[in-house]
Amino acid sequence: MIFAIEEINNRTDLLPGISLGYRIYDSCSLPSALRAAMALMNGNEETLSDSSCSRPAAVQAIIGDSRSSFSIAISATVGPFSIPVISHFATCACLSNRKIFPSFFRTIPSDYHQSRALAQLVKHFGWTWVGTIRADNDYGNNGMATFVEAAYQEGICIEYSEVIHQNYPREKILKVTKVIRKSTAKVIVAYISQGDMAVLLKELFLENITSLQWVGSEAWITSSNLATAEGHRVLRGAIGFAVMNTKIDGLRDFLMNVHPSQNLGNALLKEFWDTAFNCSMTNEDNKMSRKPCTGSENLKQLNYQYNDESELRISNNVYKAVYAVAHSLHNLLQCKKGQEPSSNRSCAKLIHIEPWQVVQYLKSVNFTTKSGEKVSFDDNGDPAARYELVNWKVVNNSTLQFVTVGHYDFSLPAHRRFVLNQANIVWANGEWEKPKSVCSESCHPGTRKAVQRGKPVCCYDCIRCAEGEISNITDSNDCIQCPLEYWSNDKRDKCALKITEFLSYGEIMGIFLMAFSLFGAFLTIGISLIFFKYKDTPIVKANNSEMSFLLLFSLTLCFLCSLTFIGQPSDWSC
Repeated sequence: MIFAIEEINNRTDLLPGISLGYRIYDSCSLPSALRAAMALMNGNEETLSDSSCSRPAAVQAIIGDSRSSFSIAISATVGPFSIPVISHFATCACLSNRKIFPSFFRTIPSDYHQSRALAQLVKHFGWTWVGTIRADNDYGNNGMATFVEAAYQEGICIEYSEVIHQNYPREKILKVTKVIRKSTAKVIVAYISQGDMAVLLKELFLENITSLQWVGSEAWITSSNLATAEGHRVLRGAIGFAVMNTKIDGLRDFLMNVHPSQNLGNALLKEFWDTAFNCSMTNEDNKMSRKPCTGSENLKQLNYQYNDESELRISNNVYKAVYAVAHSLHNLLQCKKGQEPSSNRSCAKLIHIEPWQVVQYLKSVNFTTKSGEKVSFDDNGDPAARYELVNWKVVNNSTLQFVTVGHYDFSLPAHRRFVLNQANIVWANGEWEKPKSVCSESCHPGTRKAVQRGKPVCCYDCIRCAEGEISNITDSNDCIQCPLEYWSNDKRDKCALKITEFLSYGEIMGIFLMAFSLFGAFLTIGISLIFFKYKDTPIVKANNSEMSFLLLFSLTLCFLCSLTFIGQPSDWSC
């Protein structure tokens, strides 16, 4: 933040002739965060008084906080005074509600997009049976609620949903690890912060719970503080979305040249200096084990996380937030009376700028950073949702690296948003083969799914289709009835034309039946002719000649009728 402000103050094209000032507070707890917001709003007064509301705000913008819960409290406090709050790391989708937080902005995408992207990621890899762990705060609860909703839409089932917080007693943490150990899901979606993950990671390492595929949110997936021995053992192969990484030109030189003698009032720098070089800047330091600092310590020779510029994701968000305020002030001061961009904005006098004016100009701010990244806010104060898909890889069996294996850009069409290079992904425990996490194996064609009573829809039995029915796709919910002239094959995956079987004239049974029928028919006709020739004789007359001829004719038809059962059936014969 200091680097960005000094860089802006040294520019001639942005806020020429005007210098930005700053005051930085530590918001280690919610009360201290609110006190800091009060101090910034009231001119170093940490409480509201009768005169607080009658005088102008002490600042034109507040940058922070990194936590969603704290940002909610700060925005609700300063919102009635129309002071813009720009967060670099608060991702709760609830903060996009303009009715509740009308002056809130952020340079990190909302969890509304990340949660859905995580659900699509899990679905893409075919994991339908997962466990979830969320932080017990606004960030975890809101983010996980959105993920669960999107997961159900994608056909993903959740075996368990546990909640965790770094301030929980160890017994509650152990209950979570017990659930993880007993579960059958091989994939865990963790919507927690870095501090929560560190506490859980320690217990997982002690319990030797490894070989699980972790899917993480941006809050911890690129945290180098977790790349410890425990992280190598438990989190190797983890995958998740992170905010876009970039390089900030000039930042390293700025960091290497800071010195406590140049910033005498910077208590944070003094504390960092004492810790980094294991010395004491003042004689009043009671820690006698530390030697006095000589002042000649060189940061360039320091092998410390402070020198690492490979992961400037969150730092870049702070950088963009400062520049967003600067561009808004620049546009506000460049505005001339009568040339207001819209009816709900007004131009500012150089001697007096109202925070609500900054809010109006933040809504339309649009600029490009030196690294080529475009910065703007939508109607909800959110930036464009762009993520990198990061994979935890161990190089040379010792060094853990965060390797980008894909991208997600919500501004693109649906079929182009997700780009993945799956060949470069290392999975859980350093394996190259993708793990499988399903409650039940897929039902092959010829079977249908039958949900197990009392279990989620992802848990089912595979039942073979009945005769005359088929299923020609994997994981079919129902079997299809074959058409009238068709029948199911042995595998019950295709409808085959029914085999036509009939008694042919060439078979022995056909020849015998035809001979018998013809013999009987000719015999009956012969007797009929004899009766007709002697119809006037007493013996024929005595046998009722009319009835005899009728019976003989019917008997002839009976003999001939059997011939219709020989040969291939036809419409006539049927």
